[in-house]
Amino acid sequence: MLVEFDCVRKALTEKGEEMTDPIADIIGDYRAFAAQQRDRLLARGIDIAPYPLSHLAFRVPEWDQYLHVRALLERHASANSEKVWNGRPISLLVLTEPLEVLDSKVVAEIELIPPVHQRVYKMGLEHLGVVVGDDFDAFSREHRSVLTGQQFQSETVEPVYILLEDFTHVKFYRCSLRVGIEDQGGRFDGFQHVTDWVPQHLVTATGPNPLPR
Repeated sequence: MLVEFDCVRKALTEKGEEMTDPIADIIGDYRAFAAQQRDRLLARGIDIAPYPLSHLAFRVPEWDQYLHVRALLERHASANSEKVWNGRPISLLVLTEPLEVLDSKVVAEIELIPPVHQRVYKMGLEHLGVVVGDDFDAFSREHRSVLTGQQFQSETVEPVYILLEDFTHVKFYRCSLRVGIEDQGGRFDGFQHVTDWVPQHLVTATGPNPLPR
């Protein structure tokens, strides 16, 4: 993903269009990604215009790349919360300057996810988080025919989601991911890193798959 974006950046620079968005320089065109996910939802009968956004998620395939991207994003963040979930650390970073997408919506957090715990995920910008709020249960019932499933990440983080054709997702939350983490005792006070985690191997029906290097 970073390599592909470097090619785009080089092409724009050659045309005299120097890029000035440091977050886009790291994760790619997040505005286009958010617009693409919104349009795909509209085609499925879901309009997210009334709802605030929780976060954008960015996936990387290598543990070393996770560390590299985390360091880059932390230059533009004020705090994070990092914990182990599904066998590997995941970091939610609070941006110093929230991103603006979909004309007037803001995204204040980026979820950075290292090597996958399942076989098929889109690397790079991978999901958009939407906060449905108190309408969560009614929303889930109304749109059940187009929802793919539900994740049970904690007592307060239980998003329903849609898996899209390119293996990206949109996830719908009762409250933002940050609020859900804080409700479980998570803190956003400076930068915290998991220090006692040892890279693991994923074992599936087809055999062991060494994920991090």
